[in-house]
Amino acid sequence: MKIIILGAGQVGASMADTLTSEENDITLVDIDATHLRTLQDRLDIRTVVGNASFPMILSQAGAQDADLLLAVTNSDEVNMVACAVAGCRFHTPTKIARIRTTEYLKCEEMFGPKAIPVDVLISPEQIITEHISRLIEYPSALQVLGFAGGRIQLVGVRAYEGGSLVGHPLRELREHMPKVDTRVAAIYRGDEVVIPMADTLVQPNDEVFFVAARRHIAAVMSEMRHLEKSVYRVMLAGGGNIGFRLARDLENKHYNVKLVEQDRRRAEQIADGLDETVVLYGDAADEDMLVQENIQSMDVFCAVTNNDEANILSAMLAKKLGARRVMALINRSVYADLFKRSDLDLVISPRTITVGSILAHIRRGDIVAVHSLRGGRAEAIEAIAHGDERSSKVVGRGVRDLPLPPGTGIGAILRNERVLIAHKETVIESGDHVILFVVDKKHIAEVERLFQVDVIFV
Repeated sequence: MKIIILGAGQVGASMADTLTSEENDITLVDIDATHLRTLQDRLDIRTVVGNASFPMILSQAGAQDADLLLAVTNSDEVNMVACAVAGCRFHTPTKIARIRTTEYLKCEEMFGPKAIPVDVLISPEQIITEHISRLIEYPSALQVLGFAGGRIQLVGVRAYEGGSLVGHPLRELREHMPKVDTRVAAIYRGDEVVIPMADTLVQPNDEVFFVAARRHIAAVMSEMRHLEKSVYRVMLAGGGNIGFRLARDLENKHYNVKLVEQDRRRAEQIADGLDETVVLYGDAADEDMLVQENIQSMDVFCAVTNNDEANILSAMLAKKLGARRVMALINRSVYADLFKRSDLDLVISPRTITVGSILAHIRRGDIVAVHSLRGGRAEAIEAIAHGDERSSKVVGRGVRDLPLPPGTGIGAILRNERVLIAHKETVIESGDHVILFVVDKKHIAEVERLFQVDVIFV
């Protein structure tokens, strides 16, 4: 596939890295020539220096024969104009734009065939907000990923000594919970991938990823570790777009929320837009202020400012002062890796979350959702099976008979609004939403081909 990426920031560079490893023809456009040279030395890509919305620059990038345009510059306006130029002048088939400004997102009539020709809108702030909200709902989880409209969830937890299943083979999971159907999709033991089998023993500190219907998630988590008490009090550091959206979402779910913002004007502005949240003007890394606001009674402290260093410091201070669970939004991957094993309970990578949401619109075959895991080394995918036994490689076949790549497993299926946990004898039907876990992303292309319908299908 020939893809043009506009913007070589964190998301653009990450998408280029991901897509070049999947044998796509990538052209990256940015105004920063030095940064482009650095990326070109590392990646097998073509680069063009210039303003991403200029017709001449898009022509140089090959928009006239591109399959897809991905506009992820730091400017919403540039992204929108670039899509308009690509659509009207070059007739690029698929155009994806990252739009951050809420006012634009509210005006759905702005986008479409008869308006600004953007085929897919990506709102990073909304995606990240939903991700953090799920993590707060399940405070013991490392990751909570939704599929099939939220009916199915893939959850990662760290197994602790004392969990009912820790030290026991996975086959005992069904014995412990005969009325709950679930499937362990993957186990990570340090940097080692353990393919789950019936006799696989769960060990303390294993990262266990399992899939289940949403209503069964808490029950399965309790098998791996002692569940933490439910969350009620939440403190947020940072009143930017993410902090404001998250506070509004949490107060609507009846959490007790405090939000700390160090810019007085912004604090006053967001206070007017929130109903139940207590907005505090101050520095979230100020020990006296945190103590005064009873940080020791907080169930969750979540730092979501635009500054990685501020997020790290405030979260570590909150943990030291007694907050039960702390999370920090960290953009720079080197920081994220450095602090994963620190006092921070959870490091949240906006880049990984956003890249996953974009991949769902780029994958070949009918891919509904993609989530990047383990720093992009693994993926969880929701694919729809089409065709029949003649035209499809999966329809009409049992899970045990599917030619799945090594380390790839099917966790669950949504069939006519009904959640089915996949077992070896489960037969795939046309229209099924199939949830797969791919432990090595080099096999993604094989999974895509598996769910593509042969040309004989009408």
